[in-house]
Amino acid sequence: MRQRMTEHMLAERRAILAKALEHVPFDGWSDRSLRQGAADAGFDDTLLRRAFPGGPADAIEFWSAETDREMVAALAEQDIGALKIRERIGAGVRWRLESLAPHREAVRRALSHLGQPQHAALGLRCLYRTVDEMWHAAGDTATDFNFYSKRGLLAGVYTSTVLFWLDDESDDHAATWLFLDRRIADAMRIPKVTGRLGKIPAAIPRPGRFVRRVREHLREGERS
Repeated sequence: MRQRMTEHMLAERRAILAKALEHVPFDGWSDRSLRQGAADAGFDDTLLRRAFPGGPADAIEFWSAETDREMVAALAEQDIGALKIRERIGAGVRWRLESLAPHREAVRRALSHLGQPQHAALGLRCLYRTVDEMWHAAGDTATDFNFYSKRGLLAGVYTSTVLFWLDDESDDHAATWLFLDRRIADAMRIPKVTGRLGKIPAAIPRPGRFVRRVREHLREGERS
């Protein structure tokens, strides 16, 4: 997604993505899914290559960025300023997962794709952008070390909640929201427990460890 996009190209990308998402549960994030999505949207392979020159990885990054954009817009329409900071963060995580619920298998497949070593950097880039957007939407103005510690802690909350949500079969994902509340409460306590900011990084997930965790969690899905 390094190229400068016109509104026309952006519309083409969105149209292809919307159709490709219907095929991802069956064919994964693959060239086949993108070709089928482009054909369903009325586009040929030439336009597909122009829209997503990076292939499936490019499409996943675009989907993540689009979901972030929609999340920020949705939260801006709500009066989250009246909520406590933990409630604002919870609202962001919950909105994102609820919006992705119709495409839960596509999320699983995306994490499987990003869990591959060659896509690890992209996965972390998408994760960072998501938690950064959540904090900005929540009104965060930190510019010191807290800027990084907050995003690191939220990355841990968000990723663990996503993995829980993928396997949650409770009504309306009620178990996920309880899990999310507990994880946020735990994260909010970390600075108080450590007593020193210098110890906070120990609570922040290491990129390599997170990638391995996703790969192990989704290994069965990768074989399907």
